[in-house]
Amino acid sequence: MSERDKLHTGELYDPADPEVMAEQIMCLERLYDYNATRPSETYKREMLLRAMFAEAGEGCYVEPPLRANWGGHHVHFGNNVYANFNLTLVDDTHIYVGDNVMFGPNVTVAAAAHPVDPELRRRGLQYNMPVRIGANAWIGAGAIILPGVTIGENAVIGAGSVVTRDIPANVVAVGDPCRVMREVGERDREYYFGDRRVDKSFLQ
Repeated sequence: MSERDKLHTGELYDPADPEVMAEQIMCLERLYDYNATRPSETYKREMLLRAMFAEAGEGCYVEPPLRANWGGHHVHFGNNVYANFNLTLVDDTHIYVGDNVMFGPNVTVAAAAHPVDPELRRRGLQYNMPVRIGANAWIGAGAIILPGVTIGENAVIGAGSVVTRDIPANVVAVGDPCRVMREVGERDREYYFGDRRVDKSFLQ
């Protein structure tokens, strides 16, 4: 099995393998072009995103700068995904993002890691585990999502959280390490911040 084949198996491999690096650099060239677009070039951004990502659904918007190890090559976005600036995707293997997911500024989604043993790290070895984020999730500013994590549909991840384990659907989870604080409930339909009520017309 080649080093390239190991990207998606969870096995240790050498990311500096010439075959791996050659393909990665081609992906990064397109990412460079994306980050060099002007604010008015929305159509160009859309076309580049579709070329860069494994999948990019309708209505996706990613505010530059975008950082991605493979330029989004292993990233699967559903429809209407919104990402504020400085989204970092460590996409050495697959990252799956459902419809209507929102990313605040400076979020990191890491699907790659290095072994704890220092000798293995000295040899430059790496392994990758996919990340999955369910539909309608909101990932707060500065959150970090680690390899192998699944976040359920409608979940809210608080700003600055470090997500080391799976988070179920329909919860608010915060902290380092990120833990479930409460379920998303009826009060959230009535109040959006403190005692500020939601205008009922938004729910029609």
